[in-house]
Amino acid sequence: MSAPQNTIAIVYDYDQTLSPNYMQDEVVFPAFGINSEIFWRRCSELVRDHGYDNELAYMKVLLDQLGMDRPTNDELKKLGAKLNFYKGLPEMFEEFRGGEGLLTAEHAAHGIKVEHYIISSGLKVLIDGSRLAPYVRAIFGCEFATDSENRITFPKRVISHTQKTQFLFRINKGFLEMSQDVNDHMDPEIRPIPFPNMIYVGDGPTDVPCFTVMKKNGGQAIAVYNPDDPQRLGFKKCYQLSTHADRVKHIAPADYRRNTHLRMLLEQMVEETANRVVEQRKLAIETGTMRAPKH
Repeated sequence: MSAPQNTIAIVYDYDQTLSPNYMQDEVVFPAFGINSEIFWRRCSELVRDHGYDNELAYMKVLLDQLGMDRPTNDELKKLGAKLNFYKGLPEMFEEFRGGEGLLTAEHAAHGIKVEHYIISSGLKVLIDGSRLAPYVRAIFGCEFATDSENRITFPKRVISHTQKTQFLFRINKGFLEMSQDVNDHMDPEIRPIPFPNMIYVGDGPTDVPCFTVMKKNGGQAIAVYNPDDPQRLGFKKCYQLSTHADRVKHIAPADYRRNTHLRMLLEQMVEETANRVVEQRKLAIETGTMRAPKH
């Protein structure tokens, strides 16, 4: 039996995609008196000289620098309330959740809805405490285990840029709990959110694995850049991904307000996807209905 497949998922990276700042620099370092330059230099040394993965490097350096003053996850979550975002957020999440001006009455009649997901190599607990969290169906990110006093003690989950693709398949299959094995076979027609119903928004080379999965499986993707960066570093990365590497079709400034290029791209993608779902459902009803015999 096939699933309704009437959910449209917009999946976002976090750093440089939803926010112009790195979350650690913005809220963690000021709270614990950590020098940003020294911190990231130490991370680079671990990666370059000792073969660490980037994400494990920053989690180790954070634990090392905090020493005995390691916070609880609850304390980190409170810091998440201070995170700032690009223009138009979290307002767009609220507006998309209602569907007003985004989905038509016919779309609603077919049960079509839009959901937001975040997949980040940053700390999940910070995004959990942010103003975005109430609007997001699921947040995936790096996590710390805790000791008997609830203080962070060891990396519990690490999401590298290549591992992000696993979470696209979790969303695709509806396996949002970590206890569910994403490798379990599931026929395409019963997957709750097929890839053609998915839109991925990222900012650069670390999102290439996800861009590739989307392209290969019929999904859509947008690469975004900080429009206020005078050096245009983000724009150049996106331009390279689009023009030379052919990784993504669309690039746009990271401005989520109404009538911006990015907002119009997202709205158009949602509208076209919703229209396709309606047509597929109508066709399924027509082909699955036997006409009554005429007397």
